[in-house]
Amino acid sequence: MKKHLSLVSVGAIFILAAPAGRSADAPDAWPQNCASCHGADGAGQTKAGKKLGAKNLTDAGYQKTFTDDQAFKAVKEGLKDESGTDKMKPFSDKLSDDDIKALVAYVRTLAK
Repeated sequence: MKKHLSLVSVGAIFILAAPAGRSADAPDAWPQNCASCHGADGAGQTKAGKKLGAKNLTDAGYQKTFTDDQAFKAVKEGLKDESGTDKMKPFSDKLSDDDIKALVAYVRTLAK
């Protein structure tokens, strides 16, 4: 009985730890994929960010202007300006849907 209880406890630990481990991927993905334009802090004040008009993701007011689904789509499919020029490249080839969802959740934590 003790052995069975120990296996259940270990299984529960892995189940409970899995979501935390998954969301930890977003802060790792940010520097590799987002910070060059949006900055380490998300304010968009990098040279590339200023050139492309990257939005200040730390602005809570701005964050209220888009849904998580819209943010997911923008990261997955990229963004173009009115003339069709890429403003943000798509990340569907670099990030899984789960990675993008975690990244959107991370972006929500940047609002001040």
